[in-house]
Amino acid sequence: MPYGKAKARGMGKILLHEFPLPEQLALKDRVLARSAEGITIVDARFPDMPLIYVNEGFERLTGYSPEEVLGRNCRFLQGDETDSSAAQEIRRALRERRECTVEILNYRKDGTRFWNRLALTPIQDDAGQLTHYIGIQSDITARKEAEEQLKAATQNLEMVYRRMKSDLEMAARIQRTLLPSEEFRMKGVKLAWLLRPCDELAGDALNLLNLDGRHLGVYMIDVSGHGVGAALLSVTLSRVLTPQPDQSCLFRPLPGGGVELCSPSQVADYLNRQFPMDLRTTQYFTFFYGVLNTHSGEFRYINAGHPAPILAGGKASPSLIRGSGFPVGMLPEPDYQEESLKLKVGQRLYLYTDGVIEASDSNDQDFGTKRLMELVRDGMGLPLDVSIQRVAAAVEQWCAPAHPLDDISLLALEWSPEAE
Repeated sequence: MPYGKAKARGMGKILLHEFPLPEQLALKDRVLARSAEGITIVDARFPDMPLIYVNEGFERLTGYSPEEVLGRNCRFLQGDETDSSAAQEIRRALRERRECTVEILNYRKDGTRFWNRLALTPIQDDAGQLTHYIGIQSDITARKEAEEQLKAATQNLEMVYRRMKSDLEMAARIQRTLLPSEEFRMKGVKLAWLLRPCDELAGDALNLLNLDGRHLGVYMIDVSGHGVGAALLSVTLSRVLTPQPDQSCLFRPLPGGGVELCSPSQVADYLNRQFPMDLRTTQYFTFFYGVLNTHSGEFRYINAGHPAPILAGGKASPSLIRGSGFPVGMLPEPDYQEESLKLKVGQRLYLYTDGVIEASDSNDQDFGTKRLMELVRDGMGLPLDVSIQRVAAAVEQWCAPAHPLDDISLLALEWSPEAE
């Protein structure tokens, strides 16, 4: 049926068999010739399966003219870096007379490489005998190069990640060496502590220091932020808050030789001068430092923006000790005021960071100071270390199923003159 009549009748589509046979063949030839893909036909009835047809797409893809390739087997497109497994898969498919699709590295006439997605389809005659193979070649070089680049970038990222993870683990080990030793003991006082970072590295720092045999130094630091920046500052602070007099800001030299202890307010003033807040990072830290006379029970301390410690024991309910000032580094002259209290035998002092009281549950409700004080009260009959472990477990349970978003630091001391 002529095209015009079919269109006039509104048939919507024209079937190829409605054209005269010569026109059908001419149309097929034009389609094959103009296809963007490379199309080849090989004669499977000959031993080496030579090419008997290549289209213009094949010429554009490989650079070979029909005259150069007809009568040859397609393996001339292979080269030194062609994957042998892909070539073997093609040979297997040809032996087994089945379809196959492979991605194989081929070479153009000018020697340049390209990735070829080759699809082979067997053609049989009316008797079911294999006569030809049709091959369709698609240039997938851009995709393969993008995959290789992605693979290389992924491998590079994995290498960087492994190196960073190793560095972080090393930094965490170094940071742990700056915490109190498990064997730390001092006559006249019972001690317990724990620090559980929310990340690989902690922004919190704490320590117990035997200053001169009768004075115990105790400090707790909470650097703003998390991660490497906070950890670097906390490690730096730990280096200057050392019991080694020649390296420490906890001592000052005497005119005639020797050293004496700095007061807690002097220590805070020194840190404030040495570590002003960097306006680029707005990094600062809260700081609590106290000195306990293990003979008399006198405890002198300074609180620079830190959560107030809890005093527990005796007949009174647990209470927050007085005293607070600005975090270190926020003001040029904060005028830190030193406080003191007299511990009674058996009384306990609990220090903690805001990661404890500001831990949030699934409803975004804080753990809170009240709940902490109740746990301290209920744990007075327990050993000191068990009491703080109960607190840490309660905080983690409060945050479940999520993990705490801040470091959890707890330190407790109990004045017991008879304790070794």
